[in-house]
Amino acid sequence: MINEQILQRIDALAARYPKRESALLPALDLLQRENNNHLLKEDARRVAARLKVSKSKVQGVATFYTMLNKKPVGKYHLQVDTNVPGMLMGADAILAHLVQTLGIAVGETTADGLFTLSEVQDLGACGTCPVIQVNDNYQESMTIAKTDALITALRLGEMPVSEPINHVGGERTVLLKHRLTPNATALATYRADEGYVALTKTLAKTSAQVADKVKRAVLRGRGGAGFSAGTKWGFLPKDDPRPVYLIANADEGEPGTFKDRQIMEYDPHLLIEGMAIAAYAFGAKKAFIYIRGEFRWISLILEKAIEEAKAAGLLPHVDIVVFVGGGSYVCGDETALIQSLEGGRGTPRLKPPFPANKGLYGCPTIVNNVETLACLPFILNHGADAFRAIGSAASYGPKIFGISGHVHKPGVYEFPLGTPLATLLDAAGGIQGQLKGVIVGGLSAPILTADEIVGLKMDYDACAAAGTVLGSGGIMVV
Repeated sequence: MINEQILQRIDALAARYPKRESALLPALDLLQRENNNHLLKEDARRVAARLKVSKSKVQGVATFYTMLNKKPVGKYHLQVDTNVPGMLMGADAILAHLVQTLGIAVGETTADGLFTLSEVQDLGACGTCPVIQVNDNYQESMTIAKTDALITALRLGEMPVSEPINHVGGERTVLLKHRLTPNATALATYRADEGYVALTKTLAKTSAQVADKVKRAVLRGRGGAGFSAGTKWGFLPKDDPRPVYLIANADEGEPGTFKDRQIMEYDPHLLIEGMAIAAYAFGAKKAFIYIRGEFRWISLILEKAIEEAKAAGLLPHVDIVVFVGGGSYVCGDETALIQSLEGGRGTPRLKPPFPANKGLYGCPTIVNNVETLACLPFILNHGADAFRAIGSAASYGPKIFGISGHVHKPGVYEFPLGTPLATLLDAAGGIQGQLKGVIVGGLSAPILTADEIVGLKMDYDACAAAGTVLGSGGIMVV
């Protein structure tokens, strides 16, 4: 039941956005949490009135996002990821075991109301599969035995601490250099290793100088398309009275991809500094991190890091807001993401117009991937030439590769673009069994046979010549 206190919390959510309707998805999530993890039919009317949107719009949003429950679920909602990386590591067997153990089918709730069992696709944890999401918590690197222990603990009202088997490697000079550092999420830790030095240098330059340096670095987007970030920024209209917005695409929706999570969860200030640099370069006063709904705990890490940076006076020119999605794969598309952030259903828009001209709230908007933005501090600290010295021709800079499937050490590995695939697979401990094929750029990329990957270098042009795409760098080995 909605009371005045909850209505005030909805107002506080709405105050974070230029338009109140942007708070629709966060408000529905709030109400769901206040009502034993599902929405009540009567909630739509009160939310519609409070946010000044139509009841039909509220219903449309409530029925679009998979993480909004339209019917009651158990105290513990068990969601088993059975996408390709999970399937390769035994997720189907774990799901079948849970069906037998709990005595329910997928989609059902136990008679005591304790467990609901669901099958989901790709939780952004491909390197630590199999994974079970329990409410807002991930249980990673699961086995049948660990699953039994999980159920036993939950019956006792205890949430076990997940113990994922994390493999991190490669050169780790830029994007993953803090991945294994103790207390890496703290501002003091980040500042002890050049943290926010690049932003200080940025604020001493003109915005045009900053944008030019990024353009000269030829930083290609790390979300999949590989388009030059500097060129993309250049599409913003000149002398336009409308506000400019920056959005960090942290939805990580491409199946097989789990690179952006590494930055946000273990080095959040790297993303925040990158966003602050980008915002200064093209005059964005408001910026958003659109993070997938499954990464709830990471959103809290980001919120804390933003507050630390603000308290230290590091973000005087931009207000960064974390927006948590609702579990829609398609929101990885930049136009669908914008629709979602505006308070609508996350459906892609036709282009043109492109977001740089007509994006969020009909205003000029730049959407950059998390990894793309995380490259900016290095460029501003060390220069465009230093960035171009890493990698291969036309594919410059470092790249995080997420390697999953039939390798001995699935995980995340940072290497320069152009590194041979064979080197990456060796870093991941080598192939288990007889190689059948490799997907090198996320599940949308064409699969390559064992013969086709011989001599393949992991850059944009080499992958295209091999008949596939580098994409997001999500490598799945079969």
